[in-house]
Amino acid sequence: MFPYFFSDNRPIIAFIGIMAAFGITCIMLSKCSGYLPKDHGREFAVDGKKSAGKPRGAGLIFILVFTVSALLFSDLSMELCIYFMLVVIEMLTGFFDDTAEKPWGEWKKGLLDLAVAIAVSVTYLQHNSSVIEIAGKSVAMPPVVFALCAVVLVWVSINVTNCSDGVDGLSGTLTIITLATIYLLNQMKGTGGDFSFPILLFMVCLLGYLWYNATPSRLLMGDAGSRAMGVFISIAILKSGSPLLYIPVAFVLIMDGGLGLVKVSLIRLFKIRILKNTLTPLHDHVRKKMGWSNTQTVFRFAIVQIVISMATVYMLLI
Repeated sequence: MFPYFFSDNRPIIAFIGIMAAFGITCIMLSKCSGYLPKDHGREFAVDGKKSAGKPRGAGLIFILVFTVSALLFSDLSMELCIYFMLVVIEMLTGFFDDTAEKPWGEWKKGLLDLAVAIAVSVTYLQHNSSVIEIAGKSVAMPPVVFALCAVVLVWVSINVTNCSDGVDGLSGTLTIITLATIYLLNQMKGTGGDFSFPILLFMVCLLGYLWYNATPSRLLMGDAGSRAMGVFISIAILKSGSPLLYIPVAFVLIMDGGLGLVKVSLIRLFKIRILKNTLTPLHDHVRKKMGWSNTQTVFRFAIVQIVISMATVYMLLI
């Protein structure tokens, strides 16, 4: 909104927007966390009981701050407004689950995620082509095939990011690294368009949350934050024009949260048991089986993702 009225001062508006998004996130989390529901502690998670009593659902706050900031400081279009609305919808589905006395079932959450994924896919195709970049070459996909693949991408991104949320600061840190990599790739390739600045706003709001979530955490994002992060990552990588790069730029999120999804799906659908001696998500395995502390888990997972992201960026440079 503001860039439209102050077109000659866009750099200053952007600077103010980033600083305001971070500051307001920190203030709102500090002042409003007492009104959030309390975590009951997850019975089967490693150290899950230590989370009991902490405010949960902080995603409600930092996602709303991001949305307002994006509406005020971004170059708005109908496409972007729809994306912001879908991020808020995904946040609300997670928040209602966070506040429910009895957690929502997998089918209910899965179908809601599917509805959001379809909406993202349809919105993208209405405003963009189905051409994607693979190994430096543009490949035109049939729109129907692209739409189906986009739905899968969005649904997977929501759920692997959600499953990776279980250690103070982990999913937020990995999401920031992933988004920073996408932003850098956009600047290198001249892609992303008007969605690049919202990536920065999302990152700084997430940094405001991490101020309070770093070990030992004072509050938790809950599904309200993790599910919204997942859908935002998927939109960002779609807008980059290279959706296949989701695999390297979110590799640790995929491995940490995705292995459990694969493991459970194979058992339920085909009675096939894999990784019998591996706890999932992987952050539980390294803490219980390998003795890593929470801080070691966050740092080491982040280091692995940074290395993969650096290799990806350099590969595309040459």
